[in-house]
Amino acid sequence: MSEEAWAQSAIDPVILAPANGSVIESGTEIVLRLREELTTDKKKLKAGYRFQMEVAEPLRLNSQIIIPSGTPAIGEVTEVRNKAMWGKSGYIEARAISMRIGGRTIRLSGSFDDKGAAGTDIIPVVGFFTSGRSATIASGSTVKAFLEEDIVIAKPTVPAPTPAPAKPAPK
Repeated sequence: MSEEAWAQSAIDPVILAPANGSVIESGTEIVLRLREELTTDKKKLKAGYRFQMEVAEPLRLNSQIIIPSGTPAIGEVTEVRNKAMWGKSGYIEARAISMRIGGRTIRLSGSFDDKGAAGTDIIPVVGFFTSGRSATIASGSTVKAFLEEDIVIAKPTVPAPTPAPAKPAPK
């Protein structure tokens, strides 16, 4: 599924609009889940690679879900170091960029990383042949991100009651 199609498939939240309703402030924590594995194992991962995430835990305001679980989010790999000889381990650093909700893109911040374990048995003669472990952030892993902007929640409008049809006058 393309990134755009996936982003549009999310459940819409309560109304997000510039209005005089409640505000979820910048800096509010959002728990995200990776939808794909990031690894240095095959040396294909590069800085700048964008990957799919989703909201792992719904964000509530007064017991009302504002941002539901499954809301699509995007992350970006910011640094990659592949494993190497002499026991040098792999390293991945990534950051949350944004989430798409109610037809609107909300900016996010927050970074996370993984470092593969160092190689073992490093002996000067054999060390050249010993490499470290690849870094891996598994699909399904959760990470913390933070809202980079305030979200204003519009007060839901209650539709006016529909008048009952007039009864014909008795004859």
